Amino acid sequence: MSAGLRPRDRRAVLHRGPVGEGTATGRSVAVIGGGIAGLSAATVLAEHGAHVRVLEREETWGGRARSWELPGGRSMSRGFHAFFRQYYTLRGLLRRADPSLSGLRSIGDYPLQLADGPRDTFTGIPRTPPFSVAAFALRSRSFPLRQLARVDIPAALGLLQTRFPGTFSALDGRSAQELLDSLRFPDDARHLALEVFARSFFADPREFSAGELVAMFHAYFMGSAEGLIFDVPADSYSPALWDPLAARIARLGGVVTTGADVEELRFDGSDGEVAVDLGAGAGTGARRGGDAVRVDAVVLAADPRSARRLVAGAVHPEGAQWEAFRGRVAAQRNAPPFAVLRLWLDRHASAAAPAFLGTSGFGPLDNVSFVERFEQTARDWSAQHGGSVVELHAYAIDPAGDPAALKAELVRQLHRLHPELRGARALHEEWLVHDDCPLIGLAPWAERPTVPTPDPRLVLAGDWLRTDEPVALMERAALTGVRAANALLDGWGSSGEDTWTVPMRGVLTSPWTRTAG
Repeated sequence: MSAGLRPRDRRAVLHRGPVGEGTATGRSVAVIGGGIAGLSAATVLAEHGAHVRVLEREETWGGRARSWELPGGRSMSRGFHAFFRQYYTLRGLLRRADPSLSGLRSIGDYPLQLADGPRDTFTGIPRTPPFSVAAFALRSRSFPLRQLARVDIPAALGLLQTRFPGTFSALDGRSAQELLDSLRFPDDARHLALEVFARSFFADPREFSAGELVAMFHAYFMGSAEGLIFDVPADSYSPALWDPLAARIARLGGVVTTGADVEELRFDGSDGEVAVDLGAGAGTGARRGGDAVRVDAVVLAADPRSARRLVAGAVHPEGAQWEAFRGRVAAQRNAPPFAVLRLWLDRHASAAAPAFLGTSGFGPLDNVSFVERFEQTARDWSAQHGGSVVELHAYAIDPAGDPAALKAELVRQLHRLHPELRGARALHEEWLVHDDCPLIGLAPWAERPTVPTPDPRLVLAGDWLRTDEPVALMERAALTGVRAANALLDGWGSSGEDTWTVPMRGVLTSPWTRTAG
C-alpha cells in the first residue's frame, strides 16, 4: 500500500516508511483480527511477500465496521460510519481492491441539530482553514454574536495553534468537557462540540481526553483543508468494502479465516517462533483442543478487550520491559456501551429528511440515518416494501439501564424529529448493544501503548493505540495497521510503505510556538 494519490490538502504530511534491500519472502505472520487494522497490516505484508494468515473471530470482515446478512434481503451493521476525505490511509487501503472507490458514495452534508435550537450545516463553506472556521462561526446560529464576547479568545485560538504530538501531552489529565468549559463557548456551540463530536468516540465527555478532542477538531475541521466532507458505503459494509480486500489478500497467497477464535499466544525463547493457539470454535473462550499456528511474527489487531486478554495471558519469557508493556496494555479501558436500533418501517420518511443527522439534546439519541438513502440493500428493501430503513444510534449509554425503556425513548425522539413517522409500524427490528470500543481517557498520553512492543515478534494495531499523528477512529486503525506491517518489514531489512496524514501543526502555529513534547 503505497502513499498513493497526493491529498488535496497542500499541508498534508508524507511520512516515509522503512527503506531496505531485504525481503519478507518466506516470513510467516499471523494477523489476529480482520477489522480495518488487521486487513491493513495483512495487505501490506502480503504485498511485500510475507505469508499471512488472517484470523477473524466473527463470521464477516470489517471489525467494528462490519455488516451481516439478515433474512428477507436485509442486512445489519454496528452503526453509521463516516469515511472522511482526510482518511488517507484507509482510502488508500480500499483502493487496493477498488481503485475508483466505487464502493463509497457521498451523501453531501453533515447537518447537526440541537434540540429546540439551530441546525448547523457545513455545505457551502470554504474547506481550507482558517477561512472554514471563520465562515462557519459567522454563519452558524450556534455562535450568536451577543455571546461571542464571553469566549476566551486566546484560549480558543489555541485550537488553531496545535503542534503534534506535543499537544497531546500538553493537555494530559484534562477532559474534553473541562477544556470546552474553559473556552466559555456559547451554550449551543458547547453542546455541539461535546454532544456531537466528543460522543462520536462513544465516550462521556467528562472521561474523554481533551488532547484527543483537540486532535479531532484539528483533523476534521481546524487543521485540515479536506473539510467535514465524507462518504459512506454504497452497500452493506462487509460485501462492499471488506470482502474484496480479504479476497485480494488470498490472491496474494494469504489465508483468510473467519470464525477463528484465538485463545493464547506462546513465545518460544527470545528469537523462536510464536505459537498461536486456536479454539475449537469462534467465541468459545475455553480451550477445547483447537489447532496451533506457528509463525515468525504476530500482528495483534483484535478489539481492545481481546488484545488485553491475549497480552495478559501470553506465555513469554519474563523481563522488566515485557512486564511494563503488559501493565500499559492492562491499564487501557473500554468506553461505555453504545446501542443501535434499526427499524424497517411500513412508511417513508419525508423526502426532505437528511440521510444522516447528528443530534444533541434529544435524550439518548446521537444520530439518525435513513439507510435506504445510501445503501443498495436497504434501497432494494425500501422499494419492495414502501418504507424507510431507519437507524438510531445512542453513544455512552448507562450499562445498567433498561433496554426496553431506551428503545422506546429512541423511537420517541425519532418522532420528535420526524413527526411524519408517528404511527409507522416496524415490520422488522434489530437491536444491539456493545461495549468493545476504546476509551481514550485522561491518563498521560505517553503511557498509552504503541505499535512496537518489547518483543520484535509482536506488534499491535488498532484505534486504541497511541500515534504521534492527530488521527482517530477508522483512520487510526488503518494507519497503525500499516505501521505494524512496517515495523515487521523493517526488522527483516525490507522496505515498507509511506503514509500521508493531516498536517502536524495548526494553521496559526509559528516556528517558535512552545508545546510539550
